[in-house]
Amino acid sequence: MAFLRTTSAGDTGPVIYGRDFVLRIPTASDYLRWAELRARSREFLTPWEPAWSRDELGRAAFRQRLRHYHKELRDETGYAFFMYQNCAGSADGALIGGVTLSNVRRGVTLSCSVGYWVGQPFANQGHMTRAMRSLAPFVFSTLGLHRLEAACMKSNRASVRVLEKCGFKYEGFARKFLKINGVWQDHLLYARLDED
Repeated sequence: MAFLRTTSAGDTGPVIYGRDFVLRIPTASDYLRWAELRARSREFLTPWEPAWSRDELGRAAFRQRLRHYHKELRDETGYAFFMYQNCAGSADGALIGGVTLSNVRRGVTLSCSVGYWVGQPFANQGHMTRAMRSLAPFVFSTLGLHRLEAACMKSNRASVRVLEKCGFKYEGFARKFLKINGVWQDHLLYARLDED
């Protein structure tokens, strides 16, 4: 079960508490843990992500990433979360990975897309499944959206398992949908509706 603390003026954003983790908006103080986990997990992550730039893990690139996250948060078009182990009610545990809601659309669509990553030391332990399950009430109740969309490469069996365990339904196939690690890749398309 997850508990949500919503934002207020001047706040850093929503926080979602799970039984043993916290999802919260990244801040500048996350840089060292983020850079270390991403560096340790580079070979594990690069087959599933856009090509990394030469300065991907640099402090300036992280600050630029934060500016982008916070602009989307202000504009209510995206929500980036870092997932931390929750140790005795504190979010001072290890950084596990991240989840990003992007392309939040209002009007007749009421939908967004979700992407996620997990550091190699935490892979295949159910962390992302718990995070995605806890994110659903935020998407459907707090944001009032109707549809949560995801795409993953067919070869990414771990990601397919996460989506299917979390109630996402397979909806189709998109040819050369995203440029992953420098190559346009076909993707499986999934979605979960608020009534699912």
